[in-house]
Amino acid sequence: MNDFIEAIKYQREVRGYSQSALAKATGITQQKISYFESGKHSPAIEDCIKLADFYGISLDELVGRKV
Repeated sequence: MNDFIEAIKYQREVRGYSQSALAKATGITQQKISYFESGKHSPAIEDCIKLADFYGISLDELVGRKV
């Protein structure tokens, strides 16, 4: 699970977004993003799709899966 959490956070940070800016851009609340990155909650697939689409990457890339 840690790899997944790290990958979600990495994608945001490498693009230079704060949690607040990402929330505004995607419509996912900042609180949810914080929960995802802290491991308090796993994101729903709909939120994963929003993030992957926003970043222009696959779901595999979003979660750090090596194919």
